Amino acid sequence: MKNLFLIGFLCLFLGCQAQESKPILKAVNYDELKSVIQKEDGKLYVVNFWATWCKPCIEELPAFMEVNKIFKDDPNFKMILVSMDSKKILDTKVKSFLEKNNIDVDVYLLDDIKRMNEWIPAIDPKWSGAIPATVFYKNGKKVKFHELQMTQYELEDIVNENL
Repeated sequence: MKNLFLIGFLCLFLGCQAQESKPILKAVNYDELKSVIQKEDGKLYVVNFWATWCKPCIEELPAFMEVNKIFKDDPNFKMILVSMDSKKILDTKVKSFLEKNNIDVDVYLLDDIKRMNEWIPAIDPKWSGAIPATVFYKNGKKVKFHELQMTQYELEDIVNENL
């Protein structure tokens, strides 16, 4: 009986652990996104704006996933993808794309097109709105912005400089 209890407890514990590590997939507005990426918690947030229809975005995602593999166990590192796809395809095309490509980071779909003239310059005043684009935050402040595609080595260098 004692062993049965222990096995049940372990299954419950491991089940909870698996749930905790499951990446987020959620539609948000800019204010919600800002509260996620601009935390003052000592972490470096690597925030990549992309879309399933953007060829350069798709080409750079494997490099981002490699960098995430390298740093994911560092408590001061967090990678987040921000999809610019339509909210209508979040549960179909976006979710399918993420599963097919083994994307294992939190993904927020930015559903705030009406206010893009506000949040694009808020991310970076020089940002044209083109994607891919990557912004790095630490302690609630932007430390770097990069518009257009990045290589794994460029990304690793920026992460290492700011961790």
